[in-house]
This record gives sequence, structure tokens and C-alpha cells, in this order.
Amino acid sequence: MDKYLSVEAVGMSFGASEILTGIDLTIGKGEFVTLIGHSGCGKSTLLNLVAGLIKPTRGAILLAGKHVDGPGPDRGVVFQNHSLLPWLTCFQNVHLAVERVFKDRLRERTHAALELVGLSHAEQKYPHQISGGMKQRVGIARALAIEPKVLLLDEPFGALDALTRATLQDELMRIVGQTGATVLMVTHDVDEAVLLSDRVVMMSNGPSARIGEVLEVPLPRPRERLRLAHDPRFMDLRAAVLEFLYAKQAKLRAA
Repeated sequence: MDKYLSVEAVGMSFGASEILTGIDLTIGKGEFVTLIGHSGCGKSTLLNLVAGLIKPTRGAILLAGKHVDGPGPDRGVVFQNHSLLPWLTCFQNVHLAVERVFKDRLRERTHAALELVGLSHAEQKYPHQISGGMKQRVGIARALAIEPKVLLLDEPFGALDALTRATLQDELMRIVGQTGATVLMVTHDVDEAVLLSDRVVMMSNGPSARIGEVLEVPLPRPRERLRLAHDPRFMDLRAAVLEFLYAKQAKLRAA
């Protein structure tokens, strides 16, 4: 695998508390990888390290051969909270990100990003005029509009109802398939992890959390939700993640 995104011997401490230790992870270009684990295992901390929002205590992170030493337009980030500016329209929220990165075709790039997430019809609406799912689509459009090397998603669907969540998962698969984006995503949802991922990275419990296991997800793409619901391969992969999270974690704690 090419070392497009590389996390090398990374550790992270806050004061005397060691959150992460010995994290080694390589992600290939165009790969979709999810981080899963119990609350407090450092998933979001690891994502924030890749985003450059915080710096590791030890180790290094490289993207396309360059050290990550702060935030940059080569990484687009979407959080659980959409973080849209309420006084700006959907178009203006995306355009604000575009104008900070590019010098030309600003309106064209903004229109294209909103069209990609199916929101051309809502460009002139304000955040209070659209649903939670649509707000998250605007957040994804804003992240994609800057044409990042890696899309970083921190539980972007966690606050949504089950049906809206499922719709956006399907939309995300379509968008990633269309753009060939490289994605690192944090989730608590086992089904979501298996449905979306090429690999599922399972974190041990903190403190001093590390990567416990990495599960390859060899399901062919494009993936259809209803077909996978009856696919024994999907069920076996889902069971493997649950086995790690509940049975193997319990053994680790006992040891």
C-alpha cells in the first residue's frame, strides 16, 4: 500500500494523562478507513491530530510525503456539529471556504460542491430553514469544495435520526465513489463502519489507547444497503467488530 497518509509511532498526552500510545497507521490514496472504539479511546483525538488541530506529543504524521504540522486546505474536516454560520446562506457558507483556498472560479466551485451533495435547490436558504441532514450535507459540501487530499469525518451523522443517517450514509458512498476521495472517519456505529469502509481500525480502551485490530472489508463496491443486510459476509464482518469491542476488550481489561 502506498503511504498516502501515514501516522508513525504517534503518542498523545495531555499533562500526565496519556491518551494515545504507539499509533501506526497507513492509509492509501482513495481508501475509506473508519476508527471505532468505546468512548474515551482517543478516536477523535487521533482525527484531530491528522487534521492538525493539535500536535502529537511523540511521532509524526505525513500526508503525501509532507509533515502535518497544523491545519491546512489539504484536509477537509466535517464534525458532528455542522458549524454553519447562521447568518450566511448555504451558498455563502460553502463559498467562504472556497475563497480562502482558491483565486478563480469561486462561484463555479461552490455551485459544483452543492450540486455534488444534492443541494442546488437550497443554495439560497439559511441554516435555520433546512433540516439537520441537509445541514450536514452543506458541511460535507464545504469540506469537499476545497478539494482536499483527505476528508476527515468525526461522527458526522451521530446526531441524526436513523432514517436520515442511512440516507446520508448512502449519499456519502455515492460521493466518495464519484470523487475517489480518501476518507478517515470516526464512528461508534458498527453497521456504519462495515458498510462504508475498506478497513475498520478498532481502538483499545484508554488510557494509553492503541490500535487493537484492523479489519479488512473486502465487500465489492458499489454497495447496496438492502442486499448487504442479507449477505453473510457482511454479518460475519459485523460480528468480528462486535467481538473485538465487547469480548476481546473485556479480556484486555481483565488482563
